Order: sequence, then C-alpha cells, then structure tokens
Amino acid sequence: MGLRFIFMLTRNDRTVPEAADHLETALSLGVRHIGFKDIGLPVADLKLLNSSIKAKGATSYLEVVSLDRDSEAASARAALEIGVDILLGGTRVDDVLPIIDGSGLQYYPFPGTIAGHPSVLKGSVEQIAESARTLAAHDGVHGLDLLAYRSPLPDIPAMIEAVCKAAGKPVIVAGSIADRDRIAAVRAAGAAGFTIGTAALDGEYPTDDKGLEAQLAAIVRDVADLNGHLSPFGKLSLDRAFDAFDETWSPRVAGQINHMQIKLAKFEGAYTWHFQEREDALFLVHRGRLLMKFRDREEVVEEGEFIVVPHGVEHCPVALTRTCDIVLLGPAKTPNSGPAQDDRRNAGLVTV
Repeated sequence: MGLRFIFMLTRNDRTVPEAADHLETALSLGVRHIGFKDIGLPVADLKLLNSSIKAKGATSYLEVVSLDRDSEAASARAALEIGVDILLGGTRVDDVLPIIDGSGLQYYPFPGTIAGHPSVLKGSVEQIAESARTLAAHDGVHGLDLLAYRSPLPDIPAMIEAVCKAAGKPVIVAGSIADRDRIAAVRAAGAAGFTIGTAALDGEYPTDDKGLEAQLAAIVRDVADLNGHLSPFGKLSLDRAFDAFDETWSPRVAGQINHMQIKLAKFEGAYTWHFQEREDALFLVHRGRLLMKFRDREEVVEEGEFIVVPHGVEHCPVALTRTCDIVLLGPAKTPNSGPAQDDRRNAGLVTV
C-alpha cells in the first residue's frame, strides 16, 4: 500500500465552517481519506460530514485536540456517535481504550508530549520514540498520529524514522506539511500517511492555481508520483503503428498487460496449420478481412471483430485481403506459431 494522503477539513486545529463544500471538492477528485477535528462545528454537522464521506466509499477520520481528561473522553464518545472509521490524536490511552473497546474504531493517539493550541510536539527524539513504543504496545492502538512538523527538533525526518521503527505500527504524520519535499521525506522515513489541511485551504501548496481544487489535485498528483502510481504509457494509434512496418507474419510487441503481450502483425496469404500447446490467443482484425480455418469449420473475421483460438486447437489463419492487420493478445514469450514449422516462422519479437 502506498503513502496515504488524508485531507483535513480544518484550519488551525478547528473544522472550518465551509467543510461541507470543501468535502464535495475533495470527493470529486477521488480523495479517499478525509478527516476533521472534534471542535469547530456541532456534532450534528460532523455526523453529516461523516455520512457524506462514507457514502462515497472514503475513509473518515476524527482528530482529537482535547487537552484534559474529561474532554478527551468526551471526544472519544463523540467519535463513536459520529461513526468515523479512525480516531486520531489524544494522549490518554488508558481513558480512551475502555470507551472504544469492541466498537471497531481504529485508534491512533499522539506519541510524545503535546501542549498548546494549535498543538505542539515536545520532547527529544528518544523520548518521543519511547512514547511511541509504549503506546503501540496496547492492543487497542492500531497506529500513531505524529505531530512531526510541530516539533522544534532540527532533524524531523530522523525523528519520524525513529518513531516508525519504535512503533512497529502505521504512523500518520500530521502538522505543517505543505510541499512535495516534506511529503517525500515522510514517505522515505517509513510513515504510512500524512495529513494536510490548512496548507491546501489557504493555497500554500506550490502550484500556480491557489484554489482548493487545484491544490488538492497537485497533492494527489505528487503522492501518486511518489508512490509510483503514475502511468508511463500514452495512447497508441493502431493506424500509425501498422503503417510503420511492412513485414508480414512478423509480430511486433506493442504493449504488455501482466503476463499478456499485445502484438501487432500483418498477415499475407495463408499460414500453415498449427496449434499452441498451452496458451490461448485472441485475434482482432484492425484492417482487412481474416479467414480462420478450423478442422470443423471456417470463420470470416471482419474489421472490428475478433476471434479467440483456445490452446490445443488446430487452426490456419488466411488473409482474405492483400494484407490483414491483426492485433494479437497472448501470453508473453509464446512462439508466434507454436510447434509449427514454416519458413516464415518468427524467431524473435520486435518492440513497436
């Protein structure tokens, strides 16, 4: 699983009044992880936000900013009432765990010493890592919510890495992440995800357009790139690809899907009778007309039509036009003509 981007509908540790509108923008872009704080809006409004998040199949998060025992316990009960998937933050694990026990709610408390509002992380790397180790040892703790960039420590990535190693459970990095470099550092340090709220809402993420839609799109793009989830492939014109070569009965590899190769071939005249011992094959006619002979029948395959030839079935393809342009789909490393012997048999494959 790649690094997780959690969009927080918050500014300065409070859920923003316009959260419902911002949520629609995020959902329209396919953002799959969305959170809010337990202050800023009434619980009834937070329940509506959560319902909208869940209705789109996204994961919902509530981050606690309570600073005393009673309010933190109340926040945990609010998380259950609202129905979020994951409870972030808080430090009083012994008070929260009995409240959420058996609920299915995932719990990611803050390691280290948290003070002030907006919250600040205090302590040395060793102290924060030891806190992470202690918290993660609880069965009801599923991960940690690390306010890494709210710490005055000089080497934040090293601190994140130390916490991830100490915890042995997923770590979400929160607070003051506003550019690709910090996201990359979070990923390199071994964190499972990160949150961005204020930076996107205030147009601080580096991109030309400061609007929320463009901000979120830029973050999602950068995360996809860092996770290796951007496609290197563009579209291919079959007309141009077929016009680029004249050789017949000599397939060119145009692409691969898992273990299946997409090959382009020009057929001319009739090939020999043959079969594949183990692999099925698909023949799609792009231009021309193809006659596929079987021992029991013959099939004429027109442009835009395809035929599947199962393995073990003898067949003989014949071009009914001067040449016939064929898209072939079959397992990689499969010889073009199986065990058949023919002077035109292809010994190797050329990539388009």
